[in-house]
Amino acid sequence: MNAAAGAAPQLYRLPIVAWLLAVVGMAAGYVAFRAGVDLSALQLWTRPEYSHGLVIPFIAAFLVWQHRDWLERTAFPGSWLGLVFIVLAFALNAVGRLGGLFIQQYAALFALYGLVLSLVGAQVFRRLWVPLLILLFMISLPEFLYQSLSSQLQLLSSRAGVWVIRLFGISVYVEGNVIDLGAMQLQVAEACSGLRYLFPLMTLGFIVAYFFKSAFWKRLIVFLSSIPITIAMNSLRIGLIGVTVEYWGPRMAEGLLHDFEGWVVFMASGAVMLFEVVLLARIGKDRRPWRQVFGVELPPPVPQGARFVDRGLPRSYVACVVFLLVGALAAQLLPERRDAVPGRRQLVDFPLSIAGRSGEREVVDPASLAILNLDDYLLAEFGPASDGDVPVDLWVAWYDSQRAERTTHSPSVCLPAGGWTVRQFSQFEVPGERVSGHPLRVNRAVISRGDARQLVYYFFKQRDRVVTGEYAVKWYLFWDGLTRNRTDGALIRFVTPILSTEDERAADHRLAEFVGAALRQLEPYVPD
Repeated sequence: MNAAAGAAPQLYRLPIVAWLLAVVGMAAGYVAFRAGVDLSALQLWTRPEYSHGLVIPFIAAFLVWQHRDWLERTAFPGSWLGLVFIVLAFALNAVGRLGGLFIQQYAALFALYGLVLSLVGAQVFRRLWVPLLILLFMISLPEFLYQSLSSQLQLLSSRAGVWVIRLFGISVYVEGNVIDLGAMQLQVAEACSGLRYLFPLMTLGFIVAYFFKSAFWKRLIVFLSSIPITIAMNSLRIGLIGVTVEYWGPRMAEGLLHDFEGWVVFMASGAVMLFEVVLLARIGKDRRPWRQVFGVELPPPVPQGARFVDRGLPRSYVACVVFLLVGALAAQLLPERRDAVPGRRQLVDFPLSIAGRSGEREVVDPASLAILNLDDYLLAEFGPASDGDVPVDLWVAWYDSQRAERTTHSPSVCLPAGGWTVRQFSQFEVPGERVSGHPLRVNRAVISRGDARQLVYYFFKQRDRVVTGEYAVKWYLFWDGLTRNRTDGALIRFVTPILSTEDERAADHRLAEFVGAALRQLEPYVPD
């Protein structure tokens, strides 16, 4: 019996002090990185495409628990590299305050990684990289990237869904995101873009690839295949909705039945992914039964007679908790930075007579305004200047501040959604026109829908700059927020039809003439 007692293994456990420091560190981290944490929580609770993130912490905890036996036998030496992570997290957080809330989400996660690393050390941290990495799937995309991705998926799903409908011999026509069945039209809304499946399915693909004990290339295929599987299954869903609406009426695309179809598609997508794992397991030299290559392993029970000893507290861990406390205190004491907003006239007062054209103001519907989230706008059609002339449309979207994911929506996203096809796209310098002392350079697009053609000029007026690139806009938002404490700006867009009897040069001349006159009128409303 004495020999057996002497052979009893020694296992480590965290002392109460370590757990208390963890609570203090997490609370201090929340205070210091509150903006990013709150944004993540808001997205998880209010955006269905991110709601799967609510279960990710529990999945991560389970994946850590799987290593319990190894962790109980391994010392935690700590690592000062964790403090470097936390310092970088505060730097990211400062950048995020200036350039966009989405960066602050990563800053908060970086701080968590630093706290864990400071406690467990580099060796254990490498062992736990998957449970830690999966937390990234809780973070939402930047809004400008989300809108672009959603728009592209809507168009792709609409076209593929129409292909499915036509397989059933049903006559159908698609224009942008609108599927016309003749008797009724189906709007492929943002909720039907497939992102509600893509983000959860990518998370599922990551987990399945983790449990798939096979070659790395096979696991990578499983994860990446979540993207085409989502597109294919969502397109199939849209197509089948169109078919059922054709035979059983509009109720098939509404209410509980519509939502139930979504759950069926997601479950079917998961089944396709598991079937893919079965096929991949049969490819190559390493052919093993399903149960050997895919399975959830549980840690063995704690050995009888095991002796538990408290771990020591690494100095790096204590230092990181103290640093987080200091950072939290600084975050509370520092005054909240607010953007400086220039004085300007409201666009409701903008004159509706320009270059011999009389304008008529139009109203944007509340649903679109909620998506645009702007502070002021002008949408007006300026009629013909003479007989045989055609109208010119003017759209101005103004933002007092473009922080907190409030940014202009680019026409490159909106136009295709309306069924317009971009035939030409380039940058164009409007002859003789200058804005803020610089030649006026705009994005020029020729778009078509059926037999109709239009000429579009648009640019981003960002303080005293005229910008044509969407990513350049992001950079100047960050730089001007840092150096000038300003992130105000506007999107300005001009549109005119191209007559079948005229060439593009005539439309360019008409639009350029109106642009010069309109910009001189806009100066008090869109200031430098």
